[in-house]
Amino acid sequence: MAEHKVVSNKKSPLIILQKDLARNKHIYLIVLPVVIYYFVFHYLPMYGALIAFKDFRPSRGVWGSPWVGFKHFTDFFSSYYFARLLKNTLALSIYSLIFGFPAPIILALLLNEVRVSWYKRVVQTVTYIPHFISLVIICGIIVNFVRTDGIISQMVKYLGSYDGNLLMNPNYFRSIYVASGIWQHVGWSSIIYLATLAGINYELYEAALIDGAGRWKQTLYITLPCLLPTITILLILQIGSLMNVGFEKVMLLYNPQIYDTADVISTFVYRQGILSAQYSFSSAVGLFNSVINCTLVILANKFSKKMTENSLW
Repeated sequence: MAEHKVVSNKKSPLIILQKDLARNKHIYLIVLPVVIYYFVFHYLPMYGALIAFKDFRPSRGVWGSPWVGFKHFTDFFSSYYFARLLKNTLALSIYSLIFGFPAPIILALLLNEVRVSWYKRVVQTVTYIPHFISLVIICGIIVNFVRTDGIISQMVKYLGSYDGNLLMNPNYFRSIYVASGIWQHVGWSSIIYLATLAGINYELYEAALIDGAGRWKQTLYITLPCLLPTITILLILQIGSLMNVGFEKVMLLYNPQIYDTADVISTFVYRQGILSAQYSFSSAVGLFNSVINCTLVILANKFSKKMTENSLW
């Protein structure tokens, strides 16, 4: 019997990759700067995470410094600051999530209902402007408004709540932080929702109108379901940064008198790492923060995929 050779049409992954690179070389060239950026500034610095497990000395370098394992982590977990930092970080993040996340959605829904085009443009411009103002200037405005003779402090005094500089009272810091954050970013954050709303098929609204649905029912049964995938993705991303309260704004606003409610993990890392030169200890705290954020992203993505079938991956 004649032997028949079986010829396989399956190509090796290397050949497929080479053909794809040749066919889409211009697209890969466009993507290359982004890949280089993330590799240089996001992946290579991961090498420095080793110092969290060492007693790092700049004169000895990373490899020359002695290995101490999880010593810095246990020191942080057993310290007086751990509970306070965790509480403050979670409080600011959760308050920002509860009050700040729905704000641009509500603004986008309200703007979507405005039919006077010039008024809509004015409102959008006014709400976008604070996003482009430097954070230093924003914090300077806040400091001036909440000082003893500031306009907000005078309003609070008139209501009989507190007489004095609001940033000297730890009870007001979280409210100031969250409210100013909403004011600064609500307009800019609403853009993505407005873009999603603009892409909704208008025939859906016409069909609902024929069936007798009013504005409220159209929003409830058409607008919100169409917004849900966008809301889900952005919510997952925000949950992933739940522990990552930016230290710049906190540092520009807080002072030792309000550390009990204002001191967060990122500001503690700055003070320990830069001011006190405890590089290994601050790296351990920062690494702990990053691991928690990564875990939250994975859990939030898994939960969203199970409940809504919308997810990042």
